[in-house]
Amino acid sequence: MRADVEALKADIEQSVALLRRRLDWDVALRKLDELNARVEDPTLWDDPAQAQAVSRERSQLEARIGTVREMETGLEEGIMLSEMADEEGDEATYQEAVASLKTIKERAARAELEALLSGEADGNDAYLEVNSGAGGTESNDWAGMLLRMYSRWAKAHGYEVTIEAEESGEQAGVKSATILIEGPNAYGWLKSESGVHRLVRISPYDAAAKRHTSFASIGVSPVVDDTIEIDINPSDVRTDTYRASGAGGQHINKTDSAVRLTHVPTNTVVACQAGRSQHQNREQAWKMLRARLYELELQKREAAAQALADAKTDIGWGHQIRSYVLQPYQMVKDLRTNVETSDTDGVLNGDLDAFMGAALAARVGETRDGADS
Repeated sequence: MRADVEALKADIEQSVALLRRRLDWDVALRKLDELNARVEDPTLWDDPAQAQAVSRERSQLEARIGTVREMETGLEEGIMLSEMADEEGDEATYQEAVASLKTIKERAARAELEALLSGEADGNDAYLEVNSGAGGTESNDWAGMLLRMYSRWAKAHGYEVTIEAEESGEQAGVKSATILIEGPNAYGWLKSESGVHRLVRISPYDAAAKRHTSFASIGVSPVVDDTIEIDINPSDVRTDTYRASGAGGQHINKTDSAVRLTHVPTNTVVACQAGRSQHQNREQAWKMLRARLYELELQKREAAAQALADAKTDIGWGHQIRSYVLQPYQMVKDLRTNVETSDTDGVLNGDLDAFMGAALAARVGETRDGADS
């Protein structure tokens, strides 16, 4: 076996062993059998909410077990192919086998990170909200760029993206927008993106071509399903209706269909204009409000648990988590993990996995070598 295949084999085997330990393999297999039996029990569907929760848990566990099995099979087939090609002197087939093993290694690296997504709501869909900072057109344009970046990241990973609310900037970009991102572990991946994002560039809106610094904030909340109780006193919530703006059909500028909810005790504000009626928007806005208040509760718990941690993230204004520098050089750098890249075009087009993975690992406080210590 050549050295390159030997190294790939060792890396993949290490990842597989780690994933088996994190899953507690034998326990996971028994749990899957139990969930399969429950799903096949027709009485489960007497309670649709419980049935959906069980089905979702089963699907997630089945996917994790399936990933490990597919990597094991792929590793075995890749090694066999490489050895046969090496014996026959078929270099093209050998390189094909190496490429296959490299793909498995990359998948294994992502699976290791996904195994860290064990938070209470990590498997849920997510709302992502972007707000422009002070600076008018510059910040609005930057907020629009961030909205595009996260939408592209989501679509590249097979997630569904729906615009729930959007307030356009006067000349460009957006003042604020909220999108719903639906897919496995959407909140788990995106939660570390909450915070202030800083852009440095030559302004396309400045005739003098001066360098400008712009800020925009990202907030991420998990979609809360019916199995999670969020107690909201209706008297604490102020409801406003208004005429929606932006794309959405002829009705959008003719009726006060958009809904804004304000939770007075926490000053939490959500808005929805995606639906074609006030009723639809009100229902969705309440879901968004429950998600935001649940996220606040999660943040309180995390803050209490990490009160003494030096690396605790402050997501308030003026505490940027990442800088995107386009002039006088090109660099995107995460200020929490020190991960950086000069591929600014790739990042702004949604290539965020390296940043998300590093932030997730740092947040959990695990590394491959220390996972079981």
